[in-house]
Amino acid sequence: MKKCVIIYNHQSGNHHVSEKSFYHVLEKYDYTTTIIHTKYKGHAREIVEHLDDADLVISAGGDGTYNEVITGNLNRKKPFLIANLPIGTTNDVGNMYGYTKDTLKNLELVLNGVVKEVDIPKINGHVFTYVASFGNFMNIAYETPRLLKSKYGRLAYIIYGIKIIKDNSLKLYDVTYEIDGVKCSGKYSLIFITSSTRIGGVNDIFEDVKLDDKKFEVVLCNLTSKKDLAKNFLLLPVKHIEEIPGFTVYKAGRFKMNITNTQNTSWCIDGEKLEDEQHSYDLTISDTMKLLVPKVNVDRLFMNKD
Repeated sequence: MKKCVIIYNHQSGNHHVSEKSFYHVLEKYDYTTTIIHTKYKGHAREIVEHLDDADLVISAGGDGTYNEVITGNLNRKKPFLIANLPIGTTNDVGNMYGYTKDTLKNLELVLNGVVKEVDIPKINGHVFTYVASFGNFMNIAYETPRLLKSKYGRLAYIIYGIKIIKDNSLKLYDVTYEIDGVKCSGKYSLIFITSSTRIGGVNDIFEDVKLDDKKFEVVLCNLTSKKDLAKNFLLLPVKHIEEIPGFTVYKAGRFKMNITNTQNTSWCIDGEKLEDEQHSYDLTISDTMKLLVPKVNVDRLFMNKD
């Protein structure tokens, strides 16, 4: 039989199933299964780095857990085949791939899936699996209390976010950046770089995203009032971001930037705070990884159809 290791963050989200169900489903697909629970931040990365062997490693948690599993796998001499089983609060990556709200159905979806080579973007060497963001109110993602998320799910971010937005004024950041050999500068309230069709629970933000084209999407927002920011973000469910005033959008394989005034502001990486206090940032795609993904959205998400 094949060997599967599930790295399980049981504190993610509020969707829990019996672990016996995992064993039962995987046994039908000819896997012996080991479940390892994460105990602290960074533990999922450590687990992957020190695993002896496995035919499949499944990240069962939120986007942050998935980031740790991908990071740990990149640090190995012989990387594993990785799959994502989303059980977090928002699960942007899982929704992009076509997962449902049923965890066991999702497990079957991925076990019946296909292996794809996926781009892995980085910022100053730190992996982000789908989004790196900087600027106003990005702390909402990583500061929303876990108890609130367990009780209210995605609604917790809105509840906590309303308070943060109400209590804080909008700040502008002095940014110089280089893209495709051209240097630009300006004042921006928000920056995010993504390799996903979905961010913050909103689907199809961009018109066309591929996960194997060695490029990511770059968004610079120069809106200067909370009212305009809120109004334009409300357009995202009905318009692609390229069509909304106040947003400059690029597609790039490398993006270099310098942010002069970064005091008291940190990057948010896949929903977690990036502990990297610098002014200069280099975003690249230098690695790829083999992932087992559901077949649902493969034709839409990948250039390579093999």
